Amino acid sequence: MNIGQAAKATHVSAKMIRYYESVGLIPKALRSEAGYRHYSDADLGALRFIRSARDLGFPLEKISELLKLWRNEQRPSAQVKALAEKHIGTLNQQIQDLIAMRDFLQQVASACPGSDDPHCPILQELAQPHCHAKGTR
Repeated sequence: MNIGQAAKATHVSAKMIRYYESVGLIPKALRSEAGYRHYSDADLGALRFIRSARDLGFPLEKISELLKLWRNEQRPSAQVKALAEKHIGTLNQQIQDLIAMRDFLQQVASACPGSDDPHCPILQELAQPHCHAKGTR
């Protein structure tokens, strides 16, 4: 299967497939005599795995670890669980950060008159040197 077909079959763009090859997440594709990449069923499986892990927000470094565990049939499931639980903690922190950002933005947006008056607390707060994105003030 060529790179375009592999991209369509796995919902991973050709650009990302080439990138995953370059960083070693998947092995370099075999090449035809004309120089076109050829992907095996195993390559497609790895690409689908990577896509699923990316959809869950895993960073590439952790996806590499997960791929190694996935390919190792003697893996201890405790390692997989530990990676998943650590990622859950990261996601929980990101959720809290997003909630704090939303709450802050709601607060300043409700203070903005939204009229022809040029005074706008949203712009004033954004111009402040402290970061509101993480809910700090």
